[in-house]
Amino acid sequence: MNKDYWQNRYLDEQTGWDIGEASTPIRAYFDAVTNKKANILIPGCGNAHEAAHLWQSGFENVYLCDWAAAPLKQFANTYPDFPKAQLLEADFFELEGQYDYIVEQTFFCALPPERRADYAQKMPTLLAPNGKLVGLLFGIDFERVGPPFGGNRQEYLTLFEPLFSSVQIAPCHNSIPPRQGSELFIELEK
Repeated sequence: MNKDYWQNRYLDEQTGWDIGEASTPIRAYFDAVTNKKANILIPGCGNAHEAAHLWQSGFENVYLCDWAAAPLKQFANTYPDFPKAQLLEADFFELEGQYDYIVEQTFFCALPPERRADYAQKMPTLLAPNGKLVGLLFGIDFERVGPPFGGNRQEYLTLFEPLFSSVQIAPCHNSIPPRQGSELFIELEK
């Protein structure tokens, strides 16, 4: 699952994970954030529906990162006023910078499970002091080999608690109907 794999998934329109809009839990969370100048990173952004919602809600410093060029180009075409310098065609694990928020929406579940510890270690290096990793993780195991790859709350606690000062992982109460009962909302603070 390298850069070409993901690029081809977008070019072939094999994006079954894409719900076509910003997820309700992430939208609700950021609708309550008043600092519109916060630096926000969305790694593995894909079609970036959450970014579109944030941008249209007045957030100025939203950065999108994806290996695949196709979804970034599509986003740029759809939102021509979005700053091109904030579209990062890059390997997440090579990113630098400091963000107040990092949004998790189907990036973690796309990574092979052996990369999860790398993800957990990388996140605090990208968060500003008191920065937060927020979003959704699957709280179920899948019968077929992923992506997506599932998991459970205890696994995530073991992974994240040593690296964050505050770890909140709870069943998501406002998931979209097809994902009801299968998502966990996370808020992890540096």
